Amino acid sequence: MKKFVKISLFICFLTISLGAIALGVYFACQYNKFSSTPLNEEKLLSHSQSISIFDTDNKPIKEENTTNSNYVKISSIPKHTQAAFVAIEDKDFYTHHGVNYKRMAKAALNNVKSKSFKEGASTITQQLIKNTHLTNEKTIDRKLKEIALAKKLEKKFSKDEILEHYLNVIYFGNNCYGIEDAANYYFSKSTKDLTIDESALLAGMIKSPNRYSPIKNPQRSLERRNLVLDQMTNDGHITLQELLQAKDKPIDLKLTSHTQNKLNCYSEAAIDEASKILGLPAKQIALRGYKIYTYYDQEKQNALEKAFNDSDTGGNDYAGIVLDNNKSAVVAYTGKSAYKILEAKRQPGSCIKPILVYAPALNEDLIYPCSQLLDEKTTIAGYSPKNVNDTYKGYVSAREALSRSINIPAIKVLSYVGIDKAKAYSNEMGIEFDEKDDSYALALGGMNYGVNIASLAGAYQTIANGGIYSSPRFVSYITDANNRLVYIHKKENKRVLREDASYLLTDMLKTCAQSGTAKKLADITSEVASKTGTVGKPNSKQNLDAWNMTYSKNATVGVWIGNLDNRPISIAGGGAPTQIVKNYYLAWPDEDKFEKPSSITEQMVDDNELASNHRVVLANTFTPERYCHEELFSRFNLPNEISKKFVELENPNFKCRLSGSQIAVNFDAKEYITYKLYCDGKLLKTIEGREGKQVLTCDMKNEKQNILLEYYFTNQPNISKTENSTLIKTQKTAKSKWYV
Repeated sequence: MKKFVKISLFICFLTISLGAIALGVYFACQYNKFSSTPLNEEKLLSHSQSISIFDTDNKPIKEENTTNSNYVKISSIPKHTQAAFVAIEDKDFYTHHGVNYKRMAKAALNNVKSKSFKEGASTITQQLIKNTHLTNEKTIDRKLKEIALAKKLEKKFSKDEILEHYLNVIYFGNNCYGIEDAANYYFSKSTKDLTIDESALLAGMIKSPNRYSPIKNPQRSLERRNLVLDQMTNDGHITLQELLQAKDKPIDLKLTSHTQNKLNCYSEAAIDEASKILGLPAKQIALRGYKIYTYYDQEKQNALEKAFNDSDTGGNDYAGIVLDNNKSAVVAYTGKSAYKILEAKRQPGSCIKPILVYAPALNEDLIYPCSQLLDEKTTIAGYSPKNVNDTYKGYVSAREALSRSINIPAIKVLSYVGIDKAKAYSNEMGIEFDEKDDSYALALGGMNYGVNIASLAGAYQTIANGGIYSSPRFVSYITDANNRLVYIHKKENKRVLREDASYLLTDMLKTCAQSGTAKKLADITSEVASKTGTVGKPNSKQNLDAWNMTYSKNATVGVWIGNLDNRPISIAGGGAPTQIVKNYYLAWPDEDKFEKPSSITEQMVDDNELASNHRVVLANTFTPERYCHEELFSRFNLPNEISKKFVELENPNFKCRLSGSQIAVNFDAKEYITYKLYCDGKLLKTIEGREGKQVLTCDMKNEKQNILLEYYFTNQPNISKTENSTLIKTQKTAKSKWYV
């Protein structure tokens, strides 16, 4: 047995040793191969690069998209600024020769423990190589190539030169490439004027510009800044007094407005999308000579920008987007903010109702557009929502509730669908939710983070396209420096809603554009479906966000007005956002109409049943026009009951009683039935067009009197019934009998 164990251990040891040797040989061969890769000095020295971006007609887009346009020499970078980056990114920068093997070994061990590649242990030299020569993929070959080029770089350039190039290419978020761009954008100053705390904040950002953004995540940014300050103190770059003074300062941003339009223009959005497609930062896209071909339509872009210029946005941030429904393409986009609007998520307000609430309910056959919903004060699952101005309308149709954006009915319909199912539908249409988004407040747009304008427009495009979702894109295709195609957008269609459910929702939103909250659109020639949304500031009459989402047969137009720093606005969704949409459609009308699918049918609905019992019952062939109206239904979800009114007269509950010398007559009237009351053959009273309990009196003149009630359909006198009662003074009443 002992001999077997020894042999087994020897075999294991031999296998591991041979594996390690083989792995070492592989690494050595690969490293040797990459060692012959030449260092491209031009990529290091190309301080300012622009990316070629083309519109839908393959013409260059005339928008600024340069990277690293502001280069700064190391002599103009304060020592404490240099120290901040060295302290947090590579404290052994001045002693290693491009690679820190000890740090790499430690990172590799941590990665094995965590079963991931979270730690890269790259030195500043390696990061410079990665940012100028390589992709962001996490592979062993790329790492070996990075190491080989880093060692060559160390032999060719001094430490100060490497640090200078590094600080001029790293990304600081918000389209800021290089320390000078970042200093200008975040603090409205030059690099040479950066303070210790400002330098530490910028140094802390580069690990993850989005996660440690002082705009988006100020608390994380502050904690990261203070960590950098601690490292600077530990490494002897600043004194304890300087540390305490710097930590005591709050984050004081002075965002420059110079880059606002550049941040939120079409070309920058296209570059961001191309970066995700290629897995490359904008700097590398520029250096490698990629060309980006987009869906940008110059005339539609002009129309969108003019629509904003001709409206009053109150000096607030804003964004507008136009989608081509047939291509699922962004053909126009504009915005104004100190932060990228497409990266921001905002509360959608009532604009979420069609997507989250009414679309799933129609698709699940839970409601009709004419379904009656009780608008009343409600508490559901501990949530007590309110309508605007705390007013309630009683029973309203789903169509009216949506078009007038009444809150309580939306909450109730969401309860019919179920929160999880409603979210699943919305997910399929490109709307993302946080794990905390699990309450009925979702029906009113109450999300933890919210949505961005592109994803919300994409969801509305789904309805316009008959229930088929396809994620909207800026980029049509991309070529490399040799004009070889490296990417092409292939529209991927996904059925989310039935075509008939989508059409019913479109018809309801057409009502919103005609007489609801988006009624500013009522007089345009284009056939449009629209929804507004307004997000109020808690405990205030001011708002935070104002939306309008509108679509026609071929286009979807979205507008948002608000402020990404949450400054309040005095604008509502039915105001400026809807006016901007109207301006666009007046300049660029859509002459095509929505196509009604064959699965949609028109049926007459009994108005009396709807008003009296709040049930959707089909009218019969005898129902007069004045007592019914036409509604749209899916052939897959038709009311299963047909009204019996005007076919069979209803019992009026006729009763007579004698009280002294007076006869009291009681019966229940219907407005579509005519009633004639006779006493001993003499007509006493004719009643028609009345609804509800009727009480009539007449004198008891004889010892015995016969009271007769004749009733018939007002429009069909030939269908009638009578009921009579004989009263005798010595008796209260005789037994009633029916005669036809």
